Amino acid sequence: MSGAAISPGWIVAAVIAAGAAFVDLRLAMLLALWLGAWFVNARLSRLKGPLPRWLVPAIFGLTLLALWELAVRLFGISPVILPAPSAIAARIAGSLPILWADFVQTALKGALTGYVLGCGAAVAVAVLIDRSAFLQRGLLPVGNFVAALPIVGIAPIMVMWFGFDWQSKAAVVIVMVFFPVLVNMVAGLKATEPMQRDLMATYHASYWQTLWKLRFPAALPFLFNGLKIATTLALIGAIVAEFFGSPIVGMGFRINASIGQLSLDMIWAEIAVAALAGSAFYGLVGFIERRVTFWHPSQRR
Repeated sequence: MSGAAISPGWIVAAVIAAGAAFVDLRLAMLLALWLGAWFVNARLSRLKGPLPRWLVPAIFGLTLLALWELAVRLFGISPVILPAPSAIAARIAGSLPILWADFVQTALKGALTGYVLGCGAAVAVAVLIDRSAFLQRGLLPVGNFVAALPIVGIAPIMVMWFGFDWQSKAAVVIVMVFFPVLVNMVAGLKATEPMQRDLMATYHASYWQTLWKLRFPAALPFLFNGLKIATTLALIGAIVAEFFGSPIVGMGFRINASIGQLSLDMIWAEIAVAALAGSAFYGLVGFIERRVTFWHPSQRR
């Protein structure tokens, strides 16, 4: 072989070609895993029964985690940029007391308290609006205005008003969940047919009897729509509010502190806990909805 055939240029070209082939192989492995999981899920989704309804999302979630893990390892992604799911799981296992304390502070004290107070106030105000045309025309636009306020502007004000503990986070959550529940409840109270209301009038039913026996049950599907929307807003509001002042505990505080320490695995651990808590809360509200509104066509299978 001549000297020109083994020149540095040919060597560089060979290295680039080998690297491109290796990258293609790694991409092919990820694509094969995705297509395999897609094929299995497509088959399972055609089956009937409760088992496929659980297996399809489980397989989909596990596939995403496997793709994430393989991509990080095959492409050598730095843990400072994107840690692998195994590293995040190890961080969760090694930081359970810290994560539990953050969960109690943010989710149970801040988010859940604000959720209960905000949703309860929204239902009560919806009944008042239903009773008064003046409130319906005057209060709903004000509520729309409050709902449009940015959380990054509300949170510092609430911290100054209610202090650094969970009370200020609950106040932010109340503001965030109030309007979605209010709008859905007002719409639900109007969902009954005129003939149904006339029938209650022929029975000489009072307003409160009609509300409790006819209009409130008819409004339950609308109310639960608002409650499910509020489940995600509550946790997000509590976490973001902790960025503007909190004691040395809480999901938002931990995320903010870990950013300065470049502790990406702790940030992702807090994100995982928040996602699991939000999903469990949403599932609990959905479970209650299925038991309470079993008579509604949307709950029939």
